[in-house]
Amino acid sequence: MTVNLTGTTIRLEGACRVEDAEPLAALLHDAPERTIDVSGCESLHGAVLQVLLAFRPDVNGEAAEASLAKWLPLLLRTDETVAKATPGRQR
Repeated sequence: MTVNLTGTTIRLEGACRVEDAEPLAALLHDAPERTIDVSGCESLHGAVLQVLLAFRPDVNGEAAEASLAKWLPLLLRTDETVAKATPGRQR
C-alpha cells in the first residue's frame, strides 16, 4: 500500500494507484488536520489527486517525480497560501 499513516502524517509513497484513493479519503475524513508527505511519491492517479483537491490538506515534502513536484503545490494551493507567497497581495 502506498498510503501509510505515521502519527498525524499520511505518507504517499511510490506509485499511488486508484485503489489508494478510498483509504486516503477515509484517513482525511477521520482527521482533516492530518498532513500529507509526498516526498516518496513517484506518481499519482487522478482519483488520488481528486481526494487531495477535495480535502486540501497541508502537504509537506517535494514529490520524487519532477512534473509532480512542479504541479502538485500549484494545484493544492489556497487563496491563503497564494497571499503568503505574494508580498503585498490583499486577501
